[in-house]
Amino acid sequence: MESTGTNTAPVSSGATPVPAATAVAVALAVGTAEAPDLVTVPTRQGLEAVDIIRRAASLAGGVGPVLHDGSGDTLGFLVPPGTADAWDMPGSACTQTNGRGMRFDDVSPAAGDTGWLLPPEAVGPVTDPDVLRAALGEAARLIEAADNCR
Repeated sequence: MESTGTNTAPVSSGATPVPAATAVAVALAVGTAEAPDLVTVPTRQGLEAVDIIRRAASLAGGVGPVLHDGSGDTLGFLVPPGTADAWDMPGSACTQTNGRGMRFDDVSPAAGDTGWLLPPEAVGPVTDPDVLRAALGEAARLIEAADNCR
């Protein structure tokens, strides 16, 4: 299967390109009328963002389903359809899934594998793009501060 849609991460951004298997594996699993888009970020930043969103429980429904791609060391956040059209967050990529994919069920990913970090049935339907953008920005600042303390 091939990924179609937008991947807005420039090569110089440091973002890992969206793996085709991850980009298309989400639509059937979440059972939405329209296929969600997928924001992909490096794992470290993504895990920080998940924590930030979960701590701020009042943020627009919290965090939605999150995929872990062990082979690419990335996390993918499901966001509403159409998000890829205007996504411009440095260090990340947003891809349209166009409704093609396969089910992951609720099996947790094993080391090096791709699977759900937060399965659809355990969290909200999708992550609000504005909430995600803010959390990713805060995560990047926290990571930079931690790295500068070494």
